[in-house]
Amino acid sequence: MRSTAADGVKIVVVGGFGVGKTTLVRSVSEIRPLSTEETMTEAGRGIDSTAGLTEKLRTTVAFDFGRVSLTDEVVLYLFGAPGQRRFWYLWDRLFAGTLGAVVLVDTRRVEDSWYAIDRLEQYGMPFVVARNNFPGTRHDLGELREALAVGDEVPIVECDARRRESAKHVLITLVHHLYTMSKARAVGC
Repeated sequence: MRSTAADGVKIVVVGGFGVGKTTLVRSVSEIRPLSTEETMTEAGRGIDSTAGLTEKLRTTVAFDFGRVSLTDEVVLYLFGAPGQRRFWYLWDRLFAGTLGAVVLVDTRRVEDSWYAIDRLEQYGMPFVVARNNFPGTRHDLGELREALAVGDEVPIVECDARRRESAKHVLITLVHHLYTMSKARAVGC
């Protein structure tokens, strides 16, 4: 953390296998991100479904970590969660101390995002949905909201996880959502 930073904010990026979580963390982090990506092997065949992921050769086996300075005093710590079912047990640890989450979605495989949304709702954790614009992306944002069955209070944005400005827009949307929710709770007290 910078010597002037006094506060840290923890955010987690979740979603299905191969939706671009590692890419989003890499594109926006101001430091060289920590990555636990490993080469996919024959041992994972039949365990991890690579349907629609013809060029996927590596996979996250623990988490990704990056950092973004929001101001001189506030630093955002960004964790990318592994997407495969066999690593979901790690999510409980990643969620500890987290203020909010980004659910990254590949609309070619919307159903891979349902588990992430269910877990976040169980935790009562605020989140935003980001549609990663892969080639062949379907669904406009309204259709995506319906397919994911999330209410109007959940922001949904589009992004290209490879582009820093696009990834920053997703994080800004989440921080704004968290701020708005915080203000609403303060008024309701």
